[in-house]
Amino acid sequence: MAGDGQITTAEQAANDGLVLAFGWLQGAANRLEYILGRAIEEECGISHLMFEVLLILGRAGEPGMSMRAIAQERVLTTGGVTRLIDRMEAAGLVTRDENPGDRRGRLVRVTPLGEETVVRAARLHVENVQRFLLDPLPAEHRERFARDLRTLSLTARDALPRLR
Repeated sequence: MAGDGQITTAEQAANDGLVLAFGWLQGAANRLEYILGRAIEEECGISHLMFEVLLILGRAGEPGMSMRAIAQERVLTTGGVTRLIDRMEAAGLVTRDENPGDRRGRLVRVTPLGEETVVRAARLHVENVQRFLLDPLPAEHRERFARDLRTLSLTARDALPRLR
């Protein structure tokens, strides 16, 4: 699978083992996000991105998270996260409260409706992750695969520049 580093033609580039491996990863991720995200949207009325933000807030617990922290976690601009949180707040999924540690900042928290929605979406998501991500793999590879994905995710996260 390892690329030989001697890519001199478009054909070699297109058939390099590492280029192909990353393409398969990206293709699988894009297709799975579409399939799983569409199911969440149809069944629960929220986008996959909203679901992910609700999960991030659920992990954070009380007292909530700053907009900057949410943006950093999701690799979004602060403007993008503000517009997303505006939509989520209008839908009753989250609330913004004063931040006792920063008079200018706000903390985003999950509302009871947001809690109910993320629980319902997560139950559906677990079923679909099992069906589309894990079931196609040999049973003896599934746990290792999940650990390897976590390693890749953390490594990539740590390589990202921090937002200012």
